[in-house]
Amino acid sequence: MMSDESRRLGRTMVESDPFWPAEPTPPPGTPNVVYCVFDDVGYSDFGCYGSEIATPNIDRLASGGLRYTNFHTTSLCSPTRASLLTGRNHHAVGMGTLANYDLGFDGYRGAISREAAMLPEILREQGWNSFAVGKWHLTPMHHTGPSGPFYQWPTQRGFDRFYGFMDGAMNHWEPFLTEDNHHVATPDTAGYHLTTDLMDHAIRFVSDQQSVAPDKPFFLYLAFGAGHSPHHVPKELIDA
Repeated sequence: MMSDESRRLGRTMVESDPFWPAEPTPPPGTPNVVYCVFDDVGYSDFGCYGSEIATPNIDRLASGGLRYTNFHTTSLCSPTRASLLTGRNHHAVGMGTLANYDLGFDGYRGAISREAAMLPEILREQGWNSFAVGKWHLTPMHHTGPSGPFYQWPTQRGFDRFYGFMDGAMNHWEPFLTEDNHHVATPDTAGYHLTTDLMDHAIRFVSDQQSVAPDKPFFLYLAFGAGHSPHHVPKELIDA
């Protein structure tokens, strides 16, 4: 295939060579990544760390993976997420506080600097698809209305699809939901709970891609909000 550097460029189409740039293609065997974030969950809340709470699936993952026992967090929603998705100190990217506030200083803008690359933006250039499902809380709250501006919404920061909520806390029975760049109504289903809805959409996003491009890698950012107040727990789990 002719490269962009070697093609002939003349004054007209007849004097020039056509060129079709190749789409970014990850090498064979590139893994998929599922990145789960549990909101307001403590170190001792998982069974693998000695909790009395039953977390069998997490325990199984921990038994076959790595457990980090020396780590540091801001203990705040937005700054932690900003660091997770940029790999940088939260002050360096403008998120020294919650996305609800702009304190008037560069390190505390309540929004990730547009000069700071986010993980899905980098992966997109390498040929991945990226999906965000669940809690976002990285957009200034006065930018989350139906008129935007949208430049800090998930689909403008590298994610191809988004389903979840923009704020820091949410009613899990009757949530205020967003899909891609527009707000949507809560599904009218018996026994609705947001956590189940988020899982269903995560599965759907992945299934849609796998059905037509099974060899294309995906990055799924799955951010649950049930551990954060208000604590809306299905009755069957309370009774269990």
